[in-house]
Amino acid sequence: MLKSLLATLILILPLSLMAQTAQPAPATTASPQVLLHTSQGDITLELYPDKAPKSVANFLQYVRDGFYDGTLLHRAIPGYLVQGGLYTRDLQPKRTRPAVASEADNGLSNLRGTLAVARGADPNSGTAQFFFNLVDNRRLDYAGNQSGLTWGYTVFGKITRGMEVVDKIAALPTRALGPFAGDVPNPLVLIESAKVVGDEESPAPAASAPTPAASTATTPAARKAAKKSAGKG
Repeated sequence: MLKSLLATLILILPLSLMAQTAQPAPATTASPQVLLHTSQGDITLELYPDKAPKSVANFLQYVRDGFYDGTLLHRAIPGYLVQGGLYTRDLQPKRTRPAVASEADNGLSNLRGTLAVARGADPNSGTAQFFFNLVDNRRLDYAGNQSGLTWGYTVFGKITRGMEVVDKIAALPTRALGPFAGDVPNPLVLIESAKVVGDEESPAPAASAPTPAASTATTPAARKAAKKSAGKG
């Protein structure tokens, strides 16, 4: 009887210790997602805050500020990229916040369907503009810090739904318009709204029952020059 009781205790004890020492599994943090509702269809983006924290935070702030609402995807080059994020429907540039330091050396490649920071010659000149890679643009990847050409372009997200919309935009005829020498889609492609998925507007406070006392901006280069540096224009 004693042996049987000891054997039972030996079996129970490890299980009890496991119950006391077991830690809950860490909660997984989902990557932020952004929905672009455009005049050609919806595009859903997944962002990479672990790989490009500054670029993601910058983009999300523009989205939450409503900056992209009413702006254009103003540049489309088949076999290369679709770009937007700065110009209004009348092709006027909006005022941006200060530029963000480049994170192009984060190990991510400018593959088809990825989202990257558009910039000028200075690697650290990216503000609100972004572009979608239509193909594997590995020549836009970080190759060294010798110059703006070798520094590359920061990938900070990817398209999870709506790549066919981006392809449709890229297939539109283009024209010269406003300050641009070419590559402006015809018809114009408008970002009607940009929202962070999961963000909800604060509900209006519930009305309390009345009491008896209460009363009731960049000049574009030609296409050949543009293909050498994404993000100009």
